[in-house]
Amino acid sequence: MLFAFSVSPSGGDNPDASVHDAVAAAVKIVRESGLPNRTDSMFTTIEGEWDECMDVIKRATEAVGEYGTRVSLVLKADIRPGYTGEMEGKLERLERALDS
Repeated sequence: MLFAFSVSPSGGDNPDASVHDAVAAAVKIVRESGLPNRTDSMFTTIEGEWDECMDVIKRATEAVGEYGTRVSLVLKADIRPGYTGEMEGKLERLERALDS
């Protein structure tokens, strides 16, 4: 399963409204989880089983909560039982389609 998520605090004290410290706290939890992951400017994607991914997302969301009075979580999942390596596999299939 692939889970793409974005988590951001609001109501914090940062005068320039930047959330990079909060995002760093979340990404640290993701990377320490050992799950395959990728972070870009909009989302962090992780791959694994339902329970292990949701645990990481929950802990990352709780970490972001330390930076504000509210937390916004956007979550998208690609649930495809029996498949692994899809974080790379989906991109490889896309590149092959573009090349043909």
